[in-house]
Amino acid sequence: MSTPRAATAEMAGGVSRRRSLVTVLGIVFIDLLGFGVIIPILPFYVRSFGVSDVFIGLLAASYSLTQFVFAPLLGRISDERGRRPVLMLSVFGSAVAWTIFGLGGEFDALFGTVGALGALFAARMLAGAMGGNIATAQAYITDVTPPEERAAALGLVGATFGLGFVFGPALGAAVASDPAVAVARDIFPGFVPVSSFSLPSFLAAGLSLLAFVAAALFLPEPNRTRRAARGGGLVAQFRAALADADLRPLVLVFLVVSLAFSGVQVAFIPFVADIYGYDEAQAGLLLTYIGVLGVLNQGVVVRALSRRYADTRLAVGGASLLLLALLALPFAPNLGATLLPGVLGASPELLALLLVLAVLSSGNGLLNVGTASMVSAAASEDSQGSAFGVTQGAGSLGRTVGPPVMTGIYVLVYWAPFLLGALLTAVVVAALVVLTRRSAAFA
Repeated sequence: MSTPRAATAEMAGGVSRRRSLVTVLGIVFIDLLGFGVIIPILPFYVRSFGVSDVFIGLLAASYSLTQFVFAPLLGRISDERGRRPVLMLSVFGSAVAWTIFGLGGEFDALFGTVGALGALFAARMLAGAMGGNIATAQAYITDVTPPEERAAALGLVGATFGLGFVFGPALGAAVASDPAVAVARDIFPGFVPVSSFSLPSFLAAGLSLLAFVAAALFLPEPNRTRRAARGGGLVAQFRAALADADLRPLVLVFLVVSLAFSGVQVAFIPFVADIYGYDEAQAGLLLTYIGVLGVLNQGVVVRALSRRYADTRLAVGGASLLLLALLALPFAPNLGATLLPGVLGASPELLALLLVLAVLSSGNGLLNVGTASMVSAAASEDSQGSAFGVTQGAGSLGRTVGPPVMTGIYVLVYWAPFLLGALLTAVVVAALVVLTRRSAAFA
């Protein structure tokens, strides 16, 4: 029987844990809100310089390449030096990167297309180098959450992603609109570049600075056992992860999933622009819809399912749904015209797209939470940051290779990235089924 003092301490610990969880999720939300602001305009921004869509993929790859190099390093630093300083560094770096990104038009005027693209690539590479905030946030959550509650808590990170994509694209579309640009030109001094591309970038920078201030003022360092400093760099960390029988298949799963899903991430906006004829605002509304689905799936559905099913089963179910969605996505207009009626003024083609995106969002949510929980279970308590950093690095490697390949084949055949992604996802499903059976055999 617990004493009143023990009960009070337990209650205080629970309150502190909830406060820490809410704070770190709030910081991630603010940072992702800024990222969501940029997503609908980025392909149009690149196209404004008169270059091939392949540069959209190369720009995404540059971000992922530096994230691949630095995410494991930041994960290790967060284990050794603390989660809070790494989170603060990452969001401050994002603020600098978004500022440079917004100056692309100025570099174009001064140095031409090469200068503009150089600025965009420099900005995205800096953002990638500082992009360890999600892995560190996941490690932070495992620090303050009991093991039996981690799948549900990690699902909140996915819900936070969704909220960023609910409000971010809509906010970005509003800021990029002609009336907003006209008002900004009247308000800001002449030396501030104002355009439908610079304003969302500067807004994203401001939001990242807000996240930095919030971390400095309100985010405590979690109480945990810190790992002593260890030698070895990126290669050593990956070698250690691949030598671990429990972590090795998960590192490979993150690599292949990221390679497959990059077909959707990179080709989706050009797809709806070319096939559906949508502009930045309409693309932003679609991303807002995906964000709403993400919040519902990961904040409600995944949390409920995580209490009933093992992490491995969540991952298998999510990968299977993602496979179906990737197969159907490029053919949504044909499927809608053949199988669906128009409803409330929405065309059958649009309805089919919305249904496929719902399946895709559900699959992505289940897969992300399931695999993140599997990583947490496979890693020791003092190496959670390193484990998440290595798996995020593997995902970044997949996104480094995937976007140039996917945009290259998109230029040739628009449906090819989605079907290649489906093929790779089928490999992931098979691998996760094997892991599920192995887990059941040792249970």
